Amino acid sequence: MNLFSYLIPFAAALGLLILIHELGHYLVARWCGVKVLRFSIGFGKPLVAWRAGRDGTEWALAAFPLGGYVKMLDEREGEVAAHELRRAFNCQSVYRRFAIVAAGPLANLLLAIVLYWGLFATGVEELRPRLAVVESASVAAAAGVRDGDLVTAVDGEAVHSWQELRWVLLRHALDERRVTLQVRTLEGVEVHRPLDLSGFAIDDGEDLIVRIGLRPWRPLIEPVIGELVADGPAARVGLRAGDRFVELGGAPLDSWSDLVDRVRAAAGTELPAVVERGGERIAVILVPDVAEEGGERIGRIGVAVARPSIGEHDALFAVVRYGPVDSLVKAMRQTWETSVVSVRMIGRMLTGDVSWKNLSGPVTIADYAGQTAQLGWGQYLKFVALISISLGVLNLLPIPVLDGGHLMYYTIEIFKGGPVPERVMEIGQQIGLVILAMLMAFAFYNDISRLVSG
Repeated sequence: MNLFSYLIPFAAALGLLILIHELGHYLVARWCGVKVLRFSIGFGKPLVAWRAGRDGTEWALAAFPLGGYVKMLDEREGEVAAHELRRAFNCQSVYRRFAIVAAGPLANLLLAIVLYWGLFATGVEELRPRLAVVESASVAAAAGVRDGDLVTAVDGEAVHSWQELRWVLLRHALDERRVTLQVRTLEGVEVHRPLDLSGFAIDDGEDLIVRIGLRPWRPLIEPVIGELVADGPAARVGLRAGDRFVELGGAPLDSWSDLVDRVRAAAGTELPAVVERGGERIAVILVPDVAEEGGERIGRIGVAVARPSIGEHDALFAVVRYGPVDSLVKAMRQTWETSVVSVRMIGRMLTGDVSWKNLSGPVTIADYAGQTAQLGWGQYLKFVALISISLGVLNLLPIPVLDGGHLMYYTIEIFKGGPVPERVMEIGQQIGLVILAMLMAFAFYNDISRLVSG
């Protein structure tokens, strides 16, 4: 994929999340009677700006896109005419100020609920939670998990997709406890597998589910050509759709994955092959084209696998769909649980129980945006919902300069009976900027480390 395959989905997601966040502030501010002077997507010099509305609010798109802000009438930022004092932000009650500031992060959480609700109600095709054991010396192998086991529940909680399984196991791994997998074997027998996650540390090295010893189950896919790229290496030597590879590189060939592995390793070199067509065997010499992937030279012959039969497809995928009410309940639960896990992960980073390498920045987010966009709208919107929750949770943290920092000041004001001293707030702002800069530095460092290590 080219750079735009990542940048466009990333920019679209980021723009939507910032817009929703700032709209939360704006709408509640207007509802409270506060005058809004500027609504900006991005920081710095406006690239595009126009005025609209009864108050002549300036709407702007600015040069630095990683954020936005709503500027309100405020005595602390300039002189306010006497007749407009009642519309200044600083003149509002502490409860109104609290509501205006909290509205931004809450709008992000609401967006996640709406996205999940729509996805759950319309249905999304998901990979079934059917298991394959990665290695014999693993937690999964010790639990007796067998290739082809289909997980139906974890500790009584129903599981319908591979993503749901990953999510449930992450939650239980944070609790470091034993869980029971309810599975249906390939023979159709319902059994229970005790999975011991006690003492299982969350780390950033490998995917959690791989470290447990699991991966998605795959049926044996025969090496049969489904489609050919015009003028590709396979088409040039006369291969056709429906041809079945029997030998490649002088050795028998049993599966499509073996075909892919051998072709990738033979970039630009001659590769003898034997295919079967209508009971007849045909020998050809393939020369895989050279392609770049992640800085590595790989071979390609311009073929795609034959489409699986309906039975094979149904064994791998299922459409996960719920009724309107159940979808809303599940969407709210998913948003709440994701928020709680996010807070717990942050807390365990602070205590040193979880590595700071788990912190991701815009480069990693852009990478995932591009990948999920390639998988389809359903997966992309799930990604947007997840990032929206992360943005909402991050902004609710009690760090000065973030919304959560202001909410912390207002909470103190409610109990204290008066505002926090200006000097204390100034010092808090400086500390908050340092903390935020450190978090951004960690995130960018982790992003670059991931790029370098692949």
